[in-house]
Amino acid sequence: MAAGNVNPFNLSDSDEEAERRPSETADTERSPSDGAPGPPPGNPFSPPADAEPPSLLLSCSRTSPSGEGISVSAAATAAMAGSGETRVSVDVIAAQLLRDQYILTALEFHTELLEAGRELPRLRDYFSNPGNFERQSGTPPASKDQVLGPGGPLNRAGSISTLDSLDFARYSDDGNRESDERVAVLEFELRKAKETIQALRANLTQAAESEVPSQERKNFKSSPEIQEPIRPLEKRALNFLVNEYLLKNEYKLSSITFSDENDDQDFELWDDVGLNIPKPPDLLQLYRNCGSALPLPRDMVDVAVGVDFGELPGNYITQDPPKKPDLSQQLEYQISLLNSEKQSLAEQIKKLQRCVCVCVYVLYGGLSPAFQQALLSFCRMSSDSRLGAEVSRIADSEESVMLMLGRCLPHIVPNVLLAKREELIPLILCTACLHPEPKERDQLLHILFNLIKRPDDEQRQMILTGCVAFARHVGPTRVEAELLPQCWEQINHKYPERRLLVAESCGALAPYLPKEIRSSLVLSMLQQMLAEDKADMVREAVVKSLGIIMGYIDDPDKYSQGFELMLLSLGDPSERVVSAIHQVFIPAFAAWTTELGTLHTALIPSLLARIEKLLTQGEHGLDEHKLHMFLSALQSLIPPLFAVVLQNAPFTSRAKLHGEIPAIEVTRFPRPASPLQDVATIIGSREMLSALLLLYDHQLEHEGTTGWDSLLWVVNQLLPQLIEIVGRINVTSSTCVHEFSRFFWRFCRTFGKIFTNTKVKPQFQEILRLSEENVGNGILTKATVPIYATGVLTCYNQEEDRKLLVGFLEDVMTTLSLSHAPLDSLKASFVELGANPVYHELLLTVLWYGVVHTSALVRCTAARMFEIYLIHLFICLINFTFFLRHVLTRIKHYTIRCTVY
Repeated sequence: MAAGNVNPFNLSDSDEEAERRPSETADTERSPSDGAPGPPPGNPFSPPADAEPPSLLLSCSRTSPSGEGISVSAAATAAMAGSGETRVSVDVIAAQLLRDQYILTALEFHTELLEAGRELPRLRDYFSNPGNFERQSGTPPASKDQVLGPGGPLNRAGSISTLDSLDFARYSDDGNRESDERVAVLEFELRKAKETIQALRANLTQAAESEVPSQERKNFKSSPEIQEPIRPLEKRALNFLVNEYLLKNEYKLSSITFSDENDDQDFELWDDVGLNIPKPPDLLQLYRNCGSALPLPRDMVDVAVGVDFGELPGNYITQDPPKKPDLSQQLEYQISLLNSEKQSLAEQIKKLQRCVCVCVYVLYGGLSPAFQQALLSFCRMSSDSRLGAEVSRIADSEESVMLMLGRCLPHIVPNVLLAKREELIPLILCTACLHPEPKERDQLLHILFNLIKRPDDEQRQMILTGCVAFARHVGPTRVEAELLPQCWEQINHKYPERRLLVAESCGALAPYLPKEIRSSLVLSMLQQMLAEDKADMVREAVVKSLGIIMGYIDDPDKYSQGFELMLLSLGDPSERVVSAIHQVFIPAFAAWTTELGTLHTALIPSLLARIEKLLTQGEHGLDEHKLHMFLSALQSLIPPLFAVVLQNAPFTSRAKLHGEIPAIEVTRFPRPASPLQDVATIIGSREMLSALLLLYDHQLEHEGTTGWDSLLWVVNQLLPQLIEIVGRINVTSSTCVHEFSRFFWRFCRTFGKIFTNTKVKPQFQEILRLSEENVGNGILTKATVPIYATGVLTCYNQEEDRKLLVGFLEDVMTTLSLSHAPLDSLKASFVELGANPVYHELLLTVLWYGVVHTSALVRCTAARMFEIYLIHLFICLINFTFFLRHVLTRIKHYTIRCTVY
């Protein structure tokens, strides 16, 4: 084939054919100078007039619109004349068919190639371009002999594909062939249309199936107060408008979250909402116009898709439905508009590209872009490495910044000094929060929790602060999916500092987790760490986090699990863990049981039952450690119990905060072990507590306790049970006496002086009647005497209170001495009171009463008590000596330091 007579575009093989037959392509493009005969000049594909059309390549021939009457196969054969081995590529044949407007033959050729798995780019591009079939003008051709050009006057028919129906009747000489060709085109178009319509029908059917039944719509119309459920189409439209509003008003993070939650919808394309639905105004315009005009009522009809008339009831076809445009016609119209718009945009892009090329040619002084690039290559820049590529690519949006940080941070962190790595925490968290890829976010959070090998307190606090900020920003779902797995991975880490970070993270993240996860997975994680971790500081953090979890839990079924966790923590050998249980866990657990209404009906009775069981089992040897454990827990429940009494009092509704409210005395309540045990904190404020205390004292002193169920429970059930337990304690156990004395002292100081004088003291006095009958029953020899003396009578230190204590001790000493009863209860009272120097003078008064008593038995008892008193006095003197020496040492060090300066 002559090289000078061949159009390179028409003879260019496809990539597939070039790879398949390189030798054949070379033979085809051989020039006449090589000895290969070629076609006549002018038209390389035009055969001689007397050539017979062979049937090697194509079995059909077409009449050219120009009247040449050339056979395609003849042209192809002529191109291969002169050599029996030379073959023309399919791309050459396709080019000739398209140039001579053998459209139907080219279509059949294209279809056969597709079925054989050999798609030709030239045919694919031609039949996918609607511009090849657009009518240039609305005037039909004047005659059948009019020449048909590449953009010639072809009739358009309804088509869903880019190939429109062509009216070849006016250009054909054979009527039968005309019908066959038109049928072939229409079948091709029909197959394409059916595939698209079937997909649309499935979508429409799904929407129609979720419509509200007609009877329900009638109910909604008849009852306007009942809102009709949202339909899928309405939901998608509203979702699109909401997302559009968020983007327009710079709520980009909210828009990202909203898009993630509706991942089945494309928010960049309105057509994804539905077909043939015009886009409404934005939300702002709808809001402004919502009251301008009311929509007119419209008739509602039921819609079904893909239903035969035989499936419908008789009353559905009583009248002919109104004629509406066919769905395929509507789709064809819409596709034609889109194709026109696509062609227009393509032309605009080409124009802009040409303008850019011109501008570049003029900013660079006439240099071509290739020359310019080659010239700049002499600059010493490194873009081949990973870092060079990152440096040369400047981020142009928020998302690209996040992507860049996600790629760079894993390489930056290992090269930062350990002592300064906390400086990377804000950068890591910000990137993990905004990065669009879940895998990259997981990697960044993994880096965060492994940033420092053994983080100290300050570094852990910084990481926790960042985790809380991350959780507050992304919401419970991502906290559960992204942060919680990082904690779970390090629950058994070899370094206690890392396990401590996990324990603290569970508590810090508790408010931002889903409630189901909070009361299941997180609770189980902490319970496992409490039972298995060997580090005291880790178990201490676990107890505090458990307290926080209890403050946010709302599942009543978790009460028994919480109670067992409390007992397990109380029995911990570490003082740090026990202190944490009293400071955090018990107050939080008590607050939750208060909400459940089980503080005084379940929690306190359960502890009392365990104390009683312990006393019953310990007749021959009491487990004082367990008694201390249960009694200390009961003591920590006194403030929340008093808060329940105040909050359920008859006067609670009368509490007012306006006006002058007196301040609460500093010594009104015992010093709380933590802010969570402060009654003012439990109530809400010191002002509210002060107002309630005024009404509380007035109610007790003047109006009584009628209808006050919570206080009646304390007076009629709790106090008698406690006094009965006290009577069963061995008086020689100084530890037990001391523990119960402290409990009653805090109990009386919390509930107030009026309550103590009118409710507590009378019940003790009823039992401790100073008579020979009680001495015979052994009541005065039990621990009731020292506990009443040191726990109840010493809780207030005014003159009348001191006189009452002195009189009680004198009567006990006299009664026990004259009855020849054991003096253990009196000794226990002196031991407990003698430990506090405040009561030394009071004890001397009691002893002097015994020394000058007329009975020798009483004087002998006083002498024995003097021995105890002197021992405690000596101990106090020793303690005072050590204290004085410590003070003098500090003064000496301070003097030396001042002299040096």
